[in-house]
Amino acid sequence: MMITNQKRMAAQIFSKREGRVVGIHRVRIDPDYLDEVADAVQNEDVRSLIDSGIITAKPIVGTSRSRARKASQQKSKGRRKGQGSRSGSANARSPRKQRWMTRIRAQRRVLRELREGKSITPSQYRHFYLKAKGGSYRSIAHMRSNLELEGISIGGEQ
Repeated sequence: MMITNQKRMAAQIFSKREGRVVGIHRVRIDPDYLDEVADAVQNEDVRSLIDSGIITAKPIVGTSRSRARKASQQKSKGRRKGQGSRSGSANARSPRKQRWMTRIRAQRRVLRELREGKSITPSQYRHFYLKAKGGSYRSIAHMRSNLELEGISIGGEQ
């Protein structure tokens, strides 16, 4: 008993209904009603069999993304970054140049704000700017503590 034409017609009907391609391999026919399906010759007959539930389309089976979403959520929080997850040197993962650029830009921004706020004079600004350029300060906090040691009072700390 050949039902290839009926499967093909059913696939076309399902494709129009779902709005996406349904292949013949997703068409499922109830084995108890094979004779009725074999007698269905026209599209209208196949459509009525679909409506009655004798011919159905299998759902699309996909890979669940829930575990991947959960893992990426954890990664965004900074988890899953231990030794076993790393490939590449520390410099490859966070280049020295990038770290330097981030640090020096922050220090220069603070120095600029201090100069514009009249906390330091332009000559002092130039002095500390060149020290920062030379790599004297590990961070903004380190730079601020050195400014305090030089006798420059910076507001904001009570």
